[in-house]
Amino acid sequence: MGTKLHVSRSGYYEWRDRPESATANRREELRVLISKIFEDSDSRDGYRRVHAQLRRWDVQAGAELVRQLMRELGLVPCQPKPKRFSLTKVGLPFPVPDLVARNFTADRPGEKMVGDITYIPTGEGWLYLATVIDCCTRNAARNRKLAKKAIFHSDRGSNYMSAEYGKTLDQLDLRRSAGRTGICYERRGAGALFAARFAGAGTRPAGCPRW
Repeated sequence: MGTKLHVSRSGYYEWRDRPESATANRREELRVLISKIFEDSDSRDGYRRVHAQLRRWDVQAGAELVRQLMRELGLVPCQPKPKRFSLTKVGLPFPVPDLVARNFTADRPGEKMVGDITYIPTGEGWLYLATVIDCCTRNAARNRKLAKKAIFHSDRGSNYMSAEYGKTLDQLDLRRSAGRTGICYERRGAGALFAARFAGAGTRPAGCPRW
């Protein structure tokens, strides 16, 4: 091997028996300290906290060096993932179908409605406005006889996906429908009403489609 690499026998043994450099010794000392801090934290501390502890011990080492050494040692912190709350996925026992498929028209009043909720700033705080729009007349479906098994379409907000809301629709003999998550066009009927009502006040929602 030495012949192929053009390394003499004496040169090889000199390299093998050469004492560790100061840098190598320093890194080994840091590995020992880093391992201790990591074990004392019950394997929870990441490289930033390990670095902070080294500084409290007056041990000079850069954060990136600590990160590199922890990677070499295979030290991965066990940190719990933050709990995220979703306003669009409530975990219903059954899927809510899309019975509209962006067809916001109807042959007769009371057959198909769309709904949405908006928030209006007032002097007394926020006002929550929920609307029900008839897809035939494109007006508010107020005090109107509804067809049997009429469709009520909405987005997948937590209000519309709640079990209590579903019971109300069942009592009214209405079929629940919901569009895809995060797509404003899935509720364009109600959104267009909000846009028309609040355009004069300069509060038209940005990017809200018109009919």
